[in-house]
Amino acid sequence: MKIIIVMAFVGIIGSLLSALFFMMRDKGRTRNTVRALSIRVGLSVALFLFLMISYYMGWIESRGVPIGAP
Repeated sequence: MKIIIVMAFVGIIGSLLSALFFMMRDKGRTRNTVRALSIRVGLSVALFLFLMISYYMGWIESRGVPIGAP
């Protein structure tokens, strides 16, 4: 589970860095920056949904203090 999450974070950071690269190199003339940022958003949403489904299915558990506990 940890490997999947770390790989998703690496993909998100890699997409963000590629968007920065394209933004500096192309100066807005191509759609590469928009494409890289769209991939980053898609990966972020997919990671969030994966974490929510994993929690619901019982694959991961919360270790924190329950909300509303004194």
